[in-house]
Amino acid sequence: MKPGSFSLEKVMDQLTKETGSGPRFMGIVHHTDAVREWAYDRKSSIGRLDKALDEAKQRGWTVVSMKDDWKRVFSFE
Repeated sequence: MKPGSFSLEKVMDQLTKETGSGPRFMGIVHHTDAVREWAYDRKSSIGRLDKALDEAKQRGWTVVSMKDDWKRVFSFE
């Protein structure tokens, strides 16, 4: 897969269309820590999150930042 070809938006769109009735939790792990893992965002060459971040804000989904919200990414750190 070439850099930037992964589309999280397509995955999120499919998930939201396939959800049934009843309560659901929708969350996004925002990979913002290039030092410990990966960092991708709206203009990243790895994967893009522009539409997913916009939709998360509109729908009130939880967005968790790896850099700001996680003390540990890998257990071997």
